[in-house]
Amino acid sequence: MFGFEKCTPESVGVSSKAVLDLIKTYDEYQLSTHDIILAKGREIFTEVYYAPFHRDFLHRLYSVTKSFMAVSVGLAQDDGLLSIDDKLVKYFPEYENEYWNDNLRETTLRDMLTMSTTRTEECYWFTAGLDRREEAHFKQKNGKIPGTLYEYDSQGSFMLGTIVEKVTGKPFLEYLKEKVLSKIGFSDEAYCLKCPGGYSWSDSAILCTPRDLLTFARFVANRGEWDGVQYISREFMEEAVSPLVDNDEYGATAYNHCGYGFQIWGCHNGGFMFNGMGDQFAIYDPKTDIIMIINSDNQGSAISRPIIFHKFCFDFVRSVSDKPLPEDSKALNELEEYISSRKLMSLEGRTENDFAKEIDGVTYNMQDNPMGIEWMRFKFLEGGKAVWRYKNAQGEKELPFGMGYNEFSKFPQENYSDIVGTVPCLGNKYDCATSGIWTEDKKLRLKVQVIDKYFGNICMIFSFKDSRIAVRMIKNAEAFLDEYNGYAMGEKA
Repeated sequence: MFGFEKCTPESVGVSSKAVLDLIKTYDEYQLSTHDIILAKGREIFTEVYYAPFHRDFLHRLYSVTKSFMAVSVGLAQDDGLLSIDDKLVKYFPEYENEYWNDNLRETTLRDMLTMSTTRTEECYWFTAGLDRREEAHFKQKNGKIPGTLYEYDSQGSFMLGTIVEKVTGKPFLEYLKEKVLSKIGFSDEAYCLKCPGGYSWSDSAILCTPRDLLTFARFVANRGEWDGVQYISREFMEEAVSPLVDNDEYGATAYNHCGYGFQIWGCHNGGFMFNGMGDQFAIYDPKTDIIMIINSDNQGSAISRPIIFHKFCFDFVRSVSDKPLPEDSKALNELEEYISSRKLMSLEGRTENDFAKEIDGVTYNMQDNPMGIEWMRFKFLEGGKAVWRYKNAQGEKELPFGMGYNEFSKFPQENYSDIVGTVPCLGNKYDCATSGIWTEDKKLRLKVQVIDKYFGNICMIFSFKDSRIAVRMIKNAEAFLDEYNGYAMGEKA
């Protein structure tokens, strides 16, 4: 069987009511969910897409990419191109400098795979202005003994990806496709963004479909086997999903403190998960053989990850029977009707306000502010649509938004990165969804959700008093939207 079959929840021991409760819980917490897939073995019993997201959308995985990269390391080892016991510095003699010390020279690829690296002070490549990202790794202080203490090290993950690309002579995802992924149903269209210098952004930037992610998660759950073919050393895969190092840094058991393998997180019941910024997850529960795929952008939320994790691992999987359940057409129809109605979250609350007429078309001149906004005004149109107009360093801009619903547009800021991270792309704009509500009589809240190759969001609050306006903007995004973060004051022109 090449891919996955569809089935009802009940046929695999899952209640449609339990599935509906899981999805509704996430929605009731106003999580910005993009898609959910639930599968047992090679059967999908639930598949949800929040419009405008859809089955073929190539979704940015952020740090889930690391787990793909780790498998490429194992494949390269199988091909005799490297050993995970090799020293890191073996592959980068050209970068020897004053930061090299005994700790760095002792570091192995295994240390890198388990995030047991030497780094004690990071060179933040997003702002370092380097021609080649790999240079950043050799501009960091190395004060830890390798192979001892766990500390999340995304730069180290990137370096592993560059090694795979050095020894194979091709992008790591293309190598993965050639060796395994294309043979088990992974999309040809999937790709990975690049970093300055030309190597793949192998710690953060695969874009693939949700079903692609499910396929990869099932491959890992099978320890590298698919339809009777063992594509990679089973021994390597067993290590990869084992809690090789203790990652409970604060002594408090939490959703992400069940041990760490080879760029793969341990999970409850002896399972594993892939874990990406903004809540990209593949969670595998071995007791039920169920995988949950969920893609989202909840950056900035303090509650989203515990809710996603605990609801699935402690409520949902405990409800699963080891035998099929009687079919429940009423519950299944209710589930399917709910699934078909899903849309990307938007702000909910008060959408009409007579005060809107008082500020409609009124220009506010702004004092100096971190956003560099010179002036702004609002226009409220029929049907709940509105427009925020303003001028910043790039010139005059406008952003449409819906009162209580999402208006979809291009976010007006230009020249953001495209295929190569941190490198400005002239004229490039990101797709976004923007909604608004009145939270008080004279206070307007907007939520901007960037939904492109890059994900991010902004909370904007506009509060009015007599002839003045106070503005607070809080952005949640990695190395962009910086022009929309801070506090500003203004007054009617």
